[in-house]
Amino acid sequence: MSSNELRIAVVSPVWFPVPPSGYGGIEWVVSLLADGLADAGHDVTLFASGDSLTKAKLSFVYAEAPAHLIGRTLPELQHALGCYERASEFDIINDHSGLPAAALGGAVGTPVVHTIHGPLDSEGGTIYEQIGRVSPRVGLISVSLNQRRPKPDLPWLANVPNALDLSAYPCKPHPGEYLLFLGRMSPDKGCHRAIAVAMELGLPLKIAGKRREPKERQYFAELVEPHLSDDIEYLGEVTHGQKVELLQNARTTLFPIEWEEPFGLVLIESMACGTPVIATRYGAVPEVVQHGVSGIIVDSYRDMAAALEQADALDPLVCRRYVEERFSSERMVDDYVAAYRKAIERG
Repeated sequence: MSSNELRIAVVSPVWFPVPPSGYGGIEWVVSLLADGLADAGHDVTLFASGDSLTKAKLSFVYAEAPAHLIGRTLPELQHALGCYERASEFDIINDHSGLPAAALGGAVGTPVVHTIHGPLDSEGGTIYEQIGRVSPRVGLISVSLNQRRPKPDLPWLANVPNALDLSAYPCKPHPGEYLLFLGRMSPDKGCHRAIAVAMELGLPLKIAGKRREPKERQYFAELVEPHLSDDIEYLGEVTHGQKVELLQNARTTLFPIEWEEPFGLVLIESMACGTPVIATRYGAVPEVVQHGVSGIIVDSYRDMAAALEQADALDPLVCRRYVEERFSSERMVDDYVAAYRKAIERG
């Protein structure tokens, strides 16, 4: 092993394979990271479900992703322990799973960094404060600076925005006809708000997103399904190829959130395909979208219909170049390696 090569363990969430067949934004990021680290010459072991595909060495506890157990602590804990009991084999461990793995990180001698993919303005933020006191050596990585705002004093190590494999998102300059909403069926994602915008404009809307869990099914039944028609169409949980085709051919992608979303992968997916976004000014949106260049940022979803003309004026190729410059996989991998070396130096 050369002096520059690191032995790296990357721990994915356990619930979906890497890369995911459908829903799974974190798993897409983990897949891109593990493959990118391997391509850069590092010795990488990915801890994920056995049905994952990766350029790294694959280690697993569950032969198939246990999506039916999502939210339960024991599978997540057993998955993390599968890595930590081998901690001495690695120079650094980068965990992307949940709170149990972050809490356990201080129990091993190998430096551990934990990427936080969720929000910190609720119970999770309080728990991360406790983890910071119990396991202060675990360095935390944010995916946006806005994500840190509720808890600025956590043991932050680095800020590493998410990225895309741009070869998997070809740009297609086009005069699209329909509006698009991509996201799980949840009030915070705001599919019902996208429907209101489409109805105000009198334009067709295509909807794709996860509807697996009881709360998602209830939300869909109450606030989405009653509005479905020939013009407002729900396509279910689509594959990556179907998602890219939807993005390539849309007029604009609506992102009507009303919560402090830490990143918003859909935003860069859409812009990479040359489709501008119209997004509300919450969470990391101002960090991810450049207003007037790659999308239009509004203060309320009620302003989205009036912003469509501005979005139509944006150049699809400029949207693409913006993502290439800021959200490439090479940039993300370099940022993570810099964070790993910083953690190793700190010991």
